[in-house]
Amino acid sequence: MMGRGKERLQAAEDTVERLRGELLRVGVVLPSLGLDLVTVAGDVPCPLVELGRCNLDTAERLAAALEVARR
Repeated sequence: MMGRGKERLQAAEDTVERLRGELLRVGVVLPSLGLDLVTVAGDVPCPLVELGRCNLDTAERLAAALEVARR
């Protein structure tokens, strides 16, 4: 089971980096983006992605990027 936990943690880390890169490509930086440490600290991690807080300019860029993606 420990191997599976490591795989889940690695997948979560990879996903966070992928999300960070894609957001950066559309001009959005979420400074707090990362893994929620509490959810990865257990024996079998069940990681959650922490999107964090952002300022109004960042929220507007994110909303604009999502609007474009929806079209």
